[in-house]
Amino acid sequence: MSRWWTETVAALGDAVPLPLAALLLLAGALLVALAWYFFPAWVPRRLPRIGRPRLPRLWLRLPRLRRPKLRLPRLRLPRRRRRTRRDAPAVPVPTPRSAEPATAAQAGLADRLAAEGRYAEAVRERLREMVRLLVARQLVEPRPGLTVTELTTAVARVRPEVRPTLHTAGSIFSDLWYAQRPATAAHDHRMRDLAADLRRELAAEGEPR
Repeated sequence: MSRWWTETVAALGDAVPLPLAALLLLAGALLVALAWYFFPAWVPRRLPRIGRPRLPRLWLRLPRLRRPKLRLPRLRLPRRRRRTRRDAPAVPVPTPRSAEPATAAQAGLADRLAAEGRYAEAVRERLREMVRLLVARQLVEPRPGLTVTELTTAVARVRPEVRPTLHTAGSIFSDLWYAQRPATAAHDHRMRDLAADLRRELAAEGEPR
């Protein structure tokens, strides 16, 4: 193979002078470098399309076959009625354990529950104390299943000034126990203030504490 290569180079050297061959190699290398540098700007974007011979079209119209339309009966499912606030179940208030006024031990139960972080139970216990106080003042009859709305309406007929207090307390209790909202210390503090407001409002007319 080396002999063939030597003979080929010698024949090329006899036909082309050495300076011209070097110049041609240098020009070729320069062209390859420029093509590599400017690639792909010199490549045509669209290649010429080779035209296809067009054959004469045979206009043969076939009759259209119409498919029979099958209409299936629509099955209408009964719509589920959205539950409005009117359809929501009434919220019963916690029934007091006894109709007597709260003792010191019972009054401190809500504080102990709040200290343990059981704020929802503390709110329920404070509302139970408020109901117990209303029963002791004979402003409402103790009966199971009494709702917050019924309690507020019954007490407001006799003492209308306590209606905002009971309404706010009932809303907090409903949000925590029926709307399943997370209870916080702010709810317990608010219920404690409402219980104190209720005692103060009931004692405003000189009733015994």
